[in-house]
Amino acid sequence: MSRPRRESTLVTAKVLRGWRLPEPTGGKDSRGSVLVVGASTETLGAVLLAAEAALRSGAGKLQVAVPSKVAPHVSISLPEALVRGLPSTEEGAIRASSAELVLDLAQKASAVLIGPGMADEAETRGLVEALLPELEGPVALDALGLAAVTADPRCMHHLEGRAVLTPNPTELGIALHTGPDDLAEDPAGAARELAEKSRAVVGLGGETSWIAAPDGRLWEDETGGAGLGVSGSGDVRAGIVAGLLARGAEPAQAAVWAAYVHGRAGERLAARVGRLGFLARELPPEVPRVLAEVDL
Repeated sequence: MSRPRRESTLVTAKVLRGWRLPEPTGGKDSRGSVLVVGASTETLGAVLLAAEAALRSGAGKLQVAVPSKVAPHVSISLPEALVRGLPSTEEGAIRASSAELVLDLAQKASAVLIGPGMADEAETRGLVEALLPELEGPVALDALGLAAVTADPRCMHHLEGRAVLTPNPTELGIALHTGPDDLAEDPAGAARELAEKSRAVVGLGGETSWIAAPDGRLWEDETGGAGLGVSGSGDVRAGIVAGLLARGAEPAQAAVWAAYVHGRAGERLAARVGRLGFLARELPPEVPRVLAEVDL
């Protein structure tokens, strides 16, 4: 599929310094609250990574909704969080019928992230489809949380741009019902296409990150490196997006900053640990250092 080319803005520290994040004015309430919905009994780590990254990005309060079977483990691993256990399938995935139990937390949160570590496409899609109409945003969808967008991109339209999608290349191809060759030929165009269809910001991870806004703006981020291609890395990036949204960043700003912060965190670890072999769990502690580095 041929897509028209469009000029992009290269993301640099200088660009970000001209697009400052909202500055907190008081205690934790001024920095917003973030709700992370996700996990299964086999992929609990994804939520832990995303949740920590959200706090490391500056969010003031953390809430997490996970399958009830793993809720006690989350409470121990994330002492900063309010943890809600949700009914799950026999295989350990969150049931779609859990939407009512999530909704009161979601409506009170400054930002909601849905998807990290979720399993069972049908149940996840049902949960997201039940939640989205009740939310005003900002909302971030990651991983299997994108299943509702794959089925119908219009499900995001009522949010009027107050949403961020954070697919990896495989997930973007699925969402657009396109093959990997077409995506590899023009990843920027593919990101822009999904942004236009969903009316949401799309932050595409990969060797080069592309951030597309529904109004046609496009950013290119070349930070990072091969070491970021590791399990859990995308969950960290999604958590950074959610944390910045909770702080009050507008969706495109949160996605652009997250791409750069995630990439620079990887570069810092590559310099200290090695180009390959650092772990996703080592990325969140680097986030405040990168944010401070940009502020210099």
